[in-house]
Amino acid sequence: MNALPELPRTARRLLRAGLAAGAVLALGLAVTGTASAQDGAPDAGVHPGVMTRTGPEGAQCTANFVFTDGSATFIGQAAHCAGTGGTTEVDGCEAGSLPLGTPVEVEGASAPGRLAYSSWLSMQERGETDPDTCRYNDFALVELSPQDAARTSPSVPFHGGPTGVDTDGVAAGEIVFGYGNSSLRQGIRALQPKTGTTTGTAGGGWTHTVVTVLPGVPGDSGSGYLTADGRALGVLSTLNLAPAPGTNGVSDLAKALDYADDPGGVGGVRLVEGDRPFTPRPVPIDPTG
Repeated sequence: MNALPELPRTARRLLRAGLAAGAVLALGLAVTGTASAQDGAPDAGVHPGVMTRTGPEGAQCTANFVFTDGSATFIGQAAHCAGTGGTTEVDGCEAGSLPLGTPVEVEGASAPGRLAYSSWLSMQERGETDPDTCRYNDFALVELSPQDAARTSPSVPFHGGPTGVDTDGVAAGEIVFGYGNSSLRQGIRALQPKTGTTTGTAGGGWTHTVVTVLPGVPGDSGSGYLTADGRALGVLSTLNLAPAPGTNGVSDLAKALDYADDPGGVGGVRLVEGDRPFTPRPVPIDPTG
């Protein structure tokens, strides 16, 4: 096996764990480093694509979309961003998690948010047994402080949108758009937006495999993916190492929201659509573009 590239120590450990498992690993569990400013971001303190850091060890992930229940405002991330187990623990019905109420640092916010919902904790509380749900329902909500909610934009950087929630999945070959903000990219603007295709939907509609340029890497966990018409498709959950290395698993947002709306979740939460038009375009070549 070739040596791993020079990454932060925790990222190298994460990658080794995934290679040993030969299957999938969670993408955002232990990447450390200083958050960088969001080039080309909306004029708001908080928005999709900002970094989040959950818990005392500050596990870094990327926020996906903005949500509201009519009173509070939330930013979404992956449930595994609050995970306390190993990087190959992707079964949310068994994996450990920090509790609700855990502080979450949100890039651009003036105060920490708090973990308000975790699909992992909700599934464990309900005694969920469906294997697809347990494996692929990877969604969490971070409640923002009122002052930060007033400074939040729902628009996805570079792409614009979302225009709504996708409810019918994607077929093989359909175009998708993403936006990752791993600290491993050192804040390089050209490396944050992603364009690619899907190889279809699996897991009873719970997961979509995507092939993008660039692929999702540790720290991109929780970032949002859009369909060709700008609808919010899902949440980046895993890096697939077999049978298709370099692809990513995206948890279906519509199903995750439906699950969150059931007893034991957070009732009435809905996506906030972007206040900038969705513009489908490939990733930039010129970092200043």
